[in-house]
Amino acid sequence: MRADAKKNYSQILTVAREAVTEHGADVSMRDIARRADVGLATLLRHFPTREGLFEALLCTNLDALTQKAAELEISNSSGEALVSWVRDWVVFAQSYRGVVAMMAAAHANPASALYASCAAVHSASARLLLRAQGEGAARADMNGDDLFALMTALGWAVDQPSFAPRADHLVRLMTSAILTDPPNNDVKKSKC
Repeated sequence: MRADAKKNYSQILTVAREAVTEHGADVSMRDIARRADVGLATLLRHFPTREGLFEALLCTNLDALTQKAAELEISNSSGEALVSWVRDWVVFAQSYRGVVAMMAAAHANPASALYASCAAVHSASARLLLRAQGEGAARADMNGDDLFALMTALGWAVDQPSFAPRADHLVRLMTSAILTDPPNNDVKKSKC
């Protein structure tokens, strides 16, 4: 990639991150191009679709999130690992307003640029759930799809201003419904 193209690419991602933080996932591509001081054609050359732009924006965060799942698989009790995973998901969901809805839509669409990231989150969730089920710490009547759906619903809820202040409480409610013997969440509260 030429030096000017690299500069434009970096500038677009920086501006897009700011715009999404400020306005949510519905920010227009035209507005991002204008703010980045590039033409819409330049933006679309780097990111032909909105999902492609979001994949580039989110890949670092999602890679870190799935890496965290790998660490949780071996470091904590399976119940605590699942609770930590859901909390980390909520923190991610609150970082990019509106992105959870995009990920939910991309989850079943292999043609989507976000599909691979969704698949990685889904797979990590399923592994953590299976481990907890194997140890008898999680209910046996659910699967990875169910957990992904619940996490998506929770991500959407905490994206709403009226529910955002209750994020930690909602995490505790959801995980206590999944785990057969929930850890004492009052002792190890973390801020979401």
